[in-house]
Amino acid sequence: MSVLTTPAGAGAADGPVARSTLVRYALGSAGMGVYVTVPGLLLLYFLTDTLGVSPWLAGLTLLVPKIVDVVLHPFVGTLSDTDRRRRGTRVRLLLVGCLLGPAFLATFAVPGAVADSEYLAALWVGGWFVLGNTLFAGYQVPYLATPTDVAVGYDERTRIMSFRMIVLTVGILVSGALAPLLADEDSGVGGYVVMAAALGAFMLVFQVVGVGGVRRLAPATAPVTAPEAHRPARAALTESVSVLRANPSFRILVTSYLLMSTTTHLVLAGLPYFAEYELDRPAFTTVLMAAFMAPALLTTPLWFRLSRSRGKQRCLLAAQALFVAGSLVLLVGARLGLVVVVLATLALGVAFAGLQLFPFSMVPDTVRAGGETELARAGAYTGVWTATEAVGAAAGPYLYSAALALGGFVASTAGEDVVQTEGARLAVLLGFTVISAVVMGLALLSQRRYRLDGAAQREPAPVA
Repeated sequence: MSVLTTPAGAGAADGPVARSTLVRYALGSAGMGVYVTVPGLLLLYFLTDTLGVSPWLAGLTLLVPKIVDVVLHPFVGTLSDTDRRRRGTRVRLLLVGCLLGPAFLATFAVPGAVADSEYLAALWVGGWFVLGNTLFAGYQVPYLATPTDVAVGYDERTRIMSFRMIVLTVGILVSGALAPLLADEDSGVGGYVVMAAALGAFMLVFQVVGVGGVRRLAPATAPVTAPEAHRPARAALTESVSVLRANPSFRILVTSYLLMSTTTHLVLAGLPYFAEYELDRPAFTTVLMAAFMAPALLTTPLWFRLSRSRGKQRCLLAAQALFVAGSLVLLVGARLGLVVVVLATLALGVAFAGLQLFPFSMVPDTVRAGGETELARAGAYTGVWTATEAVGAAAGPYLYSAALALGGFVASTAGEDVVQTEGARLAVLLGFTVISAVVMGLALLSQRRYRLDGAAQREPAPVA
């Protein structure tokens, strides 16, 4: 048997990880896919076009909970590292995170009396969104830290994440396609409650399965009893700053991913508006969502194979460039016909697969490049990483809502017919296309500074 030499406390893998283990681990991402998709796709639209919340307030409602995540995720990362040292496993926080479904349901279950006031409605949605994000962090952070605990090489880390990406895509595709249909805008809040109940149950089932996958991928190790195993959780922010200072490759990757996450979540938030106000086909949201996500099922394995010969860095840069091109085509796509719109969205989907696969598989590369000291705080790295993703998830919709507000977009309640001005319609289009292209272009420029990839490819092979 051959394994990577690894510090004490890290899991070991005998060559390639068994496919059955990877499948079970990856299935946890199906439930996560619901939560990373539906709020980003529908929550802004739910606030402005069902509850009648003004765009500026709706954007703020989604931004504030994500600002909380900047502190929350590193804190959870430190707790996860503490659990790993004290108990030899990260499972405890995963189990708490499985309570996410009820919070997800409550976010959309706005009582009638609350819905009558845009400020109370915003407070309700924002409050439950904070709780949901907290539970999601409890699951996401230890889940994503797990591959770093396993002693595998450069390509095998990408293989683990490719399984996760495919299943995550299925979760995103299923929830992204079903959510607009189940929500049924004409049914008002009630339609959204039906949607959240159904997808919340889906989420719970696959989260529980994922816990079993984590147990198999990174079996419990012997607890560490040294004093450093009991670092207080209050050191979370200090730890976060420390990993950013200590690891320039990780710092570059985080900066680029913040911009990538902002862009992809902006596109998700803008899809319903683009379909309704640019294409004049509200029901086309489901088609565009499917076109955006479906390519990942086919192209993720192709991206993985390409990265084995070209490296993750070059592939990631190519995905970023493709996303910029697809966004600019959509700027004129509606005038050229629905076929062009769908083809451009498919191109965004191909790019999205690479934007998800490579950064997540490069995080363990940056951690392991730091040696035993950095490997011992993999959860802290993951906490910073997921906090970055959370900020991007808020910044994207906030940027889009700001564009809508500047364009004079008028909010409405369910069943209310509002005619938007030409300025508002232009804001819908430019926010969805030009802003997304610019922010992704900045991500590409940042990513070009990353230099670790060649060294990571040459890391020592597993030894006996």
